[in-house]
Amino acid sequence: MADRAPPPVTPDGRYIVVRGRLWRRADPSLSDDRRKALVDDLMHARRAVRTAKAADDAQALAEARARVDAAKVALGERGPVWWQDGAPDLNRHMARTTPYADWYAALPPQQ
Repeated sequence: MADRAPPPVTPDGRYIVVRGRLWRRADPSLSDDRRKALVDDLMHARRAVRTAKAADDAQALAEARARVDAAKVALGERGPVWWQDGAPDLNRHMARTTPYADWYAALPPQQ
């Protein structure tokens, strides 16, 4: 598998851009140990989602999805924003329709 370049990060560090869409990054104030533990929790929960889907187990699926959501909220990728300047959350918005539009337009094409 070819190595891929990491996705672009907005100048303020709040979002990455994937296929033109903004995705909120984790809270940079988290310690490395805390971030690693939360990412581990997230990966375990995602595997549990896959297992529950394969087993067609609705209750396990709901529980696993709740664990995914809890990990993402703890990381700062969902829920209340982690920045304090009052800027709105643009998570999942198309970059070209946000205040990042000029910055995004100046990026080289993504592979």
